Amino acid sequence: MSGTDNASDHERIWQVVAMIPAGRVATYGQVAELAGLPGRARLVGRVMSQLPAGSRIPWHRVVNAAGRLSLPAGSRGYREQRRRLVAEGVMLRGGKLALGRFRWRP
Repeated sequence: MSGTDNASDHERIWQVVAMIPAGRVATYGQVAELAGLPGRARLVGRVMSQLPAGSRIPWHRVVNAAGRLSLPAGSRGYREQRRRLVAEGVMLRGGKLALGRFRWRP
């Protein structure tokens, strides 16, 4: 598969992330798979980082494969992601959550 991406790739990623229900998370790799972009977890991360301000896409529900928040600890984005997840009932301990418990299984 080529390393390029296009607007339709972004749209498919947004559609998958929009389906993640409150109180559940998906990994970057899981989103890539569900969007038909296997092996493109980094693309998912890049697309999430480029969402416009005020976007309604629930970006905060996407975490890394270890169940950790990928933003730098203590950053504004990290604090916001943590706040949103906790508000939805996702328990984090030291920036990590139990994927077995909170992973979205469509």
